[in-house]
Amino acid sequence: QLRLVESGGGLVQPGGSLRLSCAASGLTLDSYVIGWFRQAPGKEREGVSCISSAGGSTKYADSVKGRFTISRDNAKNTVYLQMNSLKPEDTAVYYCAAQASRLFSLCTLPLTYDYWGQGTQVTVSS
Repeated sequence: QLRLVESGGGLVQPGGSLRLSCAASGLTLDSYVIGWFRQAPGKEREGVSCISSAGGSTKYADSVKGRFTISRDNAKNTVYLQMNSLKPEDTAVYYCAAQASRLFSLCTLPLTYDYWGQGTQVTVSS
């Protein structure tokens, strides 16, 4: 059973940066597409970014392109989300998820994922 644990969230001022980590245990991550999702109060969960199992392909939501960078270190069984130039509208609970089917073309869809972390809160406010 794959277990995912997110960390790195917190309170940051607009324009600031955070790096989220998604650490896996139980199984190795290198067989999974990994996605980052976020959910703000009263809103649906939305895909933020995803990365292929080998790390060679990435996708980003239009709202975060140029500001967020996803990366993975399979040797450390960890995926990262570097978030720069943060805006108040980035405030949400951020989740990482693992997709066993490796349907990278569908990696922004939450229903295609098999395992989820518990989430980490990111709050952008002055």
